[in-house]
Amino acid sequence: MAPRVRCHDTDRMMIPRMRLPRVPTPAMPRRAIFALIGLPVIAAVLVGGWLLWPGSDGESRGAPLTQKVSIGDIEDTVSAVGTLQPREYVDVGTQVSGQLQKIMVDFGAKVEKGQQLAQIDPTVYQAKVSADEAQLQSLKAQLADKQAQKLLADQQLKRQKELLASKATSQDAHDIADANVKIAAAQISMIEAQIQQTESTLNGDRANLNYTKIFAPMSGTVVNITAKQGQTLNANQQAPIILRIADLDPMTVWTQVSEADVPRLKVGMPAYFTTLGQPDRKRFGKLRQVLPTPEVVNNVVLYSSLFEVENPEGDLLPQMSAQVFFVVAAAKQVPLVPVAALRPARGQAADGKKMYRVRVVEGGRIADRTIEVGVINRVVAEVKSGLAAGDEVVISDTPPPAGKPAAKPANARGPRL
Repeated sequence: MAPRVRCHDTDRMMIPRMRLPRVPTPAMPRRAIFALIGLPVIAAVLVGGWLLWPGSDGESRGAPLTQKVSIGDIEDTVSAVGTLQPREYVDVGTQVSGQLQKIMVDFGAKVEKGQQLAQIDPTVYQAKVSADEAQLQSLKAQLADKQAQKLLADQQLKRQKELLASKATSQDAHDIADANVKIAAAQISMIEAQIQQTESTLNGDRANLNYTKIFAPMSGTVVNITAKQGQTLNANQQAPIILRIADLDPMTVWTQVSEADVPRLKVGMPAYFTTLGQPDRKRFGKLRQVLPTPEVVNNVVLYSSLFEVENPEGDLLPQMSAQVFFVVAAAKQVPLVPVAALRPARGQAADGKKMYRVRVVEGGRIADRTIEVGVINRVVAEVKSGLAAGDEVVISDTPPPAGKPAAKPANARGPRL
């Protein structure tokens, strides 16, 4: 019997705790643990293999990705970005200084060659012309006076010669009369030179007076006006530009082609482009020239390539952006095979033919076949021999994801950049 223990605070009896003996539990074997963990993994592997194994219900999931040979058009192109510029344009400026009194045209106005476009204040130039004309009249009056004096000197010399022959005058009087004739002739020559100089000055001042009227040097459309009415123009250092006239038919397409694609360009090759406002409308032209001087942009060497396009409707305007395609080769309504289905042939043909190897589905089996291709781009290739429309070729051994189409129809044209 347990002894009683007296507490200091209470008189209750306290019973000490008793510890029960610990019963050992049996340890689980390690092999059993591994078996429990590995069973789900093994089951998943077996189910996946069964689904992918040919002949099971998942046979379609394990089939390779294929596509049929179709009939269509194909183009091998060099793509570039360009801008539209008028082929012919002129910046109309002024050769004289003065206040721009009036601009007689507005943006987009159609002008004819010789039509007056603007007027500069002619007051100063009119005054110079008037002064030159007065000076010229004065010199002409002086010339008439000298011519009359020479006529008198000639008559006096003639009389002195007659008197000297009859010894009725002295030699000195004769020499004086002869000198007067020569002096009058020299004065006449001097005044004639002054008249010529004044006429030249007058012609220049008249030209400057005419330059105060600005005329169109060519027919076209006013595409820009840089000066303002009432503005003072200073032509002493450079010719101020008032406006620009451009002929908008035809237009020139300026494109920048990278150095890697320039060797594929040939003068005269067909080209076409689309604009942002009319992406579905193609406009055609022919490559006119490739400028030899490149432009380096962000360490990329670009060469300007130009071609013209007609603009009868006038809907193409300067500085429009253009998506340009230079056609290297093209074919219409030919069998097309996806480029993804092509494999390098084991041996190239000696005659330069482009030979490739494809895998074709025949009677449920896949067989290798060598074909010849023609025009090829980044998406499809023209089949010259070895395949026919409707033949099914293997594109990839990887099946398409579930719920997605096996393949899209081949596009004859490469993606736009």
